[in-house]
Amino acid sequence: MRDVKLFWIIALFFCGITTITKAQDLPATAEPGKCYVKCVTPDEYKNVTETIVIKPEYKVLKAVPATYKTVEERVIVKEASKKYVYHPAVYGDEVVSYDSKAPESSITVVPASFGTGTKVIETQPKSGRWEYKQMANCLSANKEDCMVACYVEYPAVSETVPITTLVANATTRQTESPKKMATYKKSVVKTPASVEEIEVPAEYTTIKKVVVDQPAKVEETIVPAVTKTITRKELVKKGGMTVWEEVDCGMVGTANILPIFYDYNSAALTPEAEKIIDTHLLNLMKDKPGLRIEIGSHTDSRGDDAYNMTLSQQRAQSVVNYLVSKGISRDRLVAKGYGETRLVNKCSNGVDCTEAEHQQNRRTEFRIIQ
Repeated sequence: MRDVKLFWIIALFFCGITTITKAQDLPATAEPGKCYVKCVTPDEYKNVTETIVIKPEYKVLKAVPATYKTVEERVIVKEASKKYVYHPAVYGDEVVSYDSKAPESSITVVPASFGTGTKVIETQPKSGRWEYKQMANCLSANKEDCMVACYVEYPAVSETVPITTLVANATTRQTESPKKMATYKKSVVKTPASVEEIEVPAEYTTIKKVVVDQPAKVEETIVPAVTKTITRKELVKKGGMTVWEEVDCGMVGTANILPIFYDYNSAALTPEAEKIIDTHLLNLMKDKPGLRIEIGSHTDSRGDDAYNMTLSQQRAQSVVNYLVSKGISRDRLVAKGYGETRLVNKCSNGVDCTEAEHQQNRRTEFRIIQ
């Protein structure tokens, strides 16, 4: 009731007392006959979905002991070796021929043989010369004038010389006498001495022993992290600014009925109910972003009072959730359930009423709040 009175007081200020608007910090552009609501702009938030790790990933270690098995193994007890057998050489007699006297040779010299002959040797070759002679009966006193030059030839002069000629040069003649032979006996190796190598095989036995089949190990299991997705509000725009929103005077200070009538014992919104909310309330809140609205829902009187209070709260919340799904900030909405405490007719507990009369009480209203 206090809120209703407050809204009526604000409405009276805005619906005619315009002369004192400036003095009381009222809207400077207020017009007579119109109503205004003083709103403090809320902080604007957005929902942020975040996945956080509430339990980290970790390892689980499991020790797996070693396993064993019995195996047979063949082992050496005496190593392989070698032994050697000596075989002496085998001898035999053999007759060997040899030169007891080398062959002889003698050389006879055959002297050179000669013959006789002659050889003509030119001791002076044919020649000629000029000879001067004084003419006889030369009348000149100068003897030179009576000299005659004559060319005189002289024949060649030869001499026959006796010579000795070589008929055959000196040679030798060799005479051979045969060699003389003799024999002797000697022992020779028929089979040489040898050493035979004999392999002596190793000796073995079979033993049993316990060995590791699978060594001890650690098995590692990764336990995945546990996450949780939360939705948190993140401040987008800081509010706190005082604004004035012009509203229909008929909406101020009173509850405005949304003609939504629920089925009995139900809080679900029908498609028709959603259309009514769009028309009467959604458009108003989009046009007036500073308004805050209370959604009040009611039940009829049938059923338990406490149950009806819970049911009415669910009905109011269903309207709030629908508006939020349409983009209205949840901070601008208040859901309030009144149960059966505000009946609009006589149909209280114990009063016989028709279904139509009970349905009038199953209603939802809204009112503007600061």
